[in-house]
Amino acid sequence: MMKSNSLWIRIQQHDELALKELFNLYYKPLCSYTVQFTQRMPDAEDLVQSVFVKLWMKRESLTINTSIKSYLYKAVYNAYIDKFRKNKKKEDFFENLKYEAMSFELEDDENELHAKIEKLKSIVNDLPERCKEILLLSKWEGYKHREIAEQLNISLKTVEGQLRIAYIKIRKGFDKDDKLILFFLK
Repeated sequence: MMKSNSLWIRIQQHDELALKELFNLYYKPLCSYTVQFTQRMPDAEDLVQSVFVKLWMKRESLTINTSIKSYLYKAVYNAYIDKFRKNKKKEDFFENLKYEAMSFELEDDENELHAKIEKLKSIVNDLPERCKEILLLSKWEGYKHREIAEQLNISLKTVEGQLRIAYIKIRKGFDKDDKLILFFLK
């Protein structure tokens, strides 16, 4: 424990070798711990690596009040929970989209519904990159406008403007009475 805490002090001083030592010390145990949640070793490895990347990126501003070992285990668990929630939001989004579309358009057959979803995907894919990124963070990932602004290091007005552009382009791609698109733009 003393060694790992001294490694943390060295990491805060931009010592890359200390990060490597800490990584070598905890990587395998953290992966073994994380695979209990993820059920797949590649997913566990990705989460553990992302925690070490964040640790390095935030080393100057991060305050750790426990041991570095406790912090790492808690950070890996929190990273898993965040990823689980995001995946759940994605699944829920498409399930809700499908349900709403089917309830609004009962007379549409499955081919028409599929065509509308594909059309929506195409319109979204044709958006400018930043505009598409912001739209997906909002609608796909479920981020609030302020969270998007902070994550992308842009103003709240930029987020709102880019979403407005995306919505206009999506509306233009569909008929005014198309209920599927109204659900998406909620």
